Amino acid sequence: MGSNLKNRKKNLELFLKELKQNPKIEILNFSSIYETEPYGSKEQPFFLNQVIKINTTLSPVELLELLKETEKKLGRKETSRWGPRLIDLDILLYDDLVLNTEKLTIPHKEMHQRRFALVPLAEIAPNLVHPVLKKGIKNILEKLKDKSEVKIYAGD
Repeated sequence: MGSNLKNRKKNLELFLKELKQNPKIEILNFSSIYETEPYGSKEQPFFLNQVIKINTTLSPVELLELLKETEKKLGRKETSRWGPRLIDLDILLYDDLVLNTEKLTIPHKEMHQRRFALVPLAEIAPNLVHPVLKKGIKNILEKLKDKSEVKIYAGD
């Protein structure tokens, strides 16, 4: 999850609160919060990013629908690709499922190129293996060409 508008940390906290209220979702673990350079369009505020590991009875598509509904509920408005966002919620992985539909691609099709996703993921699941690339997350991160700044958030 990520946010770079208004109170970024509060946006992440509000999402976690929403998630905890859903009886079909159990939060198992979450990374530290990281402050990261914006991806794509650099002329915007830095993001706060965090990765959450959950257990759910929702299907991948149901989970995606819940995330999109929650984004709207928390006030997300449509912006340009890689533009500023109040809240951005993505499914990076769903067990070792490989899914490629018009609505949803799992694993997230660009996660292996994004330091802001891999650093927090490696924190909570360093030995996890990418189900398509068949490489460990830590290994992917070490070989990543993207050297953008990702640091643990110390507060404003």
